[in-house]
Amino acid sequence: MPLPATAPEWDIFCTVIDNYGDIGVCWRLARQLVAEHGVKVRLWVDELASFGKICAQIDQSLPTQTAHGVEVRRWESTWLEALPGDVVVEAFACHLPESFVAAMAERRPPPVWINLDYLSAEAWVSGCHTLPSPHPRLPLTKYFFFPGFDQTTGGLLREADLERQRQAFCASREQQAAFWQSLGQSPPPAEALLVSLFAYENPALADLLALWAQSTVPVCCLAPVTRTLASIAQFAGQPLQAGDVIRRGQLEIRLLDFVAQPDYDRLLWSCDINLVRGEDSFVRAQWAARPLLWQIYPQADDAHRVKLAAFLDRYCAKLPAASAAAVRELHRQWNGGSEQATAGGRISAELWAQYRAALADLRGHAERWATNLSKQEDLCSSMVHFCLSKL
Repeated sequence: MPLPATAPEWDIFCTVIDNYGDIGVCWRLARQLVAEHGVKVRLWVDELASFGKICAQIDQSLPTQTAHGVEVRRWESTWLEALPGDVVVEAFACHLPESFVAAMAERRPPPVWINLDYLSAEAWVSGCHTLPSPHPRLPLTKYFFFPGFDQTTGGLLREADLERQRQAFCASREQQAAFWQSLGQSPPPAEALLVSLFAYENPALADLLALWAQSTVPVCCLAPVTRTLASIAQFAGQPLQAGDVIRRGQLEIRLLDFVAQPDYDRLLWSCDINLVRGEDSFVRAQWAARPLLWQIYPQADDAHRVKLAAFLDRYCAKLPAASAAAVRELHRQWNGGSEQATAGGRISAELWAQYRAALADLRGHAERWATNLSKQEDLCSSMVHFCLSKL
């Protein structure tokens, strides 16, 4: 469907809850809208400090600025009036300012109002995708838009040339060398098992670090400085900061500063196993076509366990039984063990050995999984086409 003569203007609203996940998704979406669909985007963000970690161009002191063609506005607690665009995206159930909603109702025609929801593999998602929700008082309709893993959902964020970039990087020693140099790092030893670590606080991390230190092969862990820092410092027995390197037995831990999103993709492409959290890094790890270990965002009512099980049912469906069992159990322990567990999950030497034995299966499976996912329309394009049908 062609764009109108005048490119639509989009407002995307984001509240930063998960430090980097919410803004990570919104920032990828905003950049792709501009770069691939010629859309004008105004991104409203309530907290610029986390944003600045993944986009060096962001100046936290500025209320309005432009980065990568996206107009970025600080979403102040005291709302300044602004005219709504053609499309308004309410990301992850954040609440729009009442005066902005009133302005949306006065606009003719009213904007297409999208509630971009969280990613889930649960079966009910396909029945709720694009459902309308009329406003109780105003002449506005909000549409629920669900990311997902099949054609009945909105799909996953994926830039048009992402796979081409990944294949070119993986085939080029020059690009790989330049990447390590950009991080201020030397390439890890070729024989090392290379692991990226991006997680929430997790008692099971102590088990993994100890097992990696006792490994029969070298393990190099690349860890952005985040909420795992305290556990790593406790393991190391010393205060730590970005740039530090810790060696214990067969384990080398490299603490990294945060990088821009394209470089985080390259980090994922470089690793043998990627430990990821939340939604944004979780999706990027799938496009990296590498084995992954996901720490889902914990919810007080344990709803996250249902979401994790739904994903694992899909992800493990075509794996050999032993490999599927290792993936399921490692995810269960990494995400706190049983519901009755009081001290969190525990990762035993036996479980880690089972997972290591499954890696050959998991590498091929990760490639096939990413290939099959790429057959569905990406989330950004799906959203654009839906909104154009409503404008």
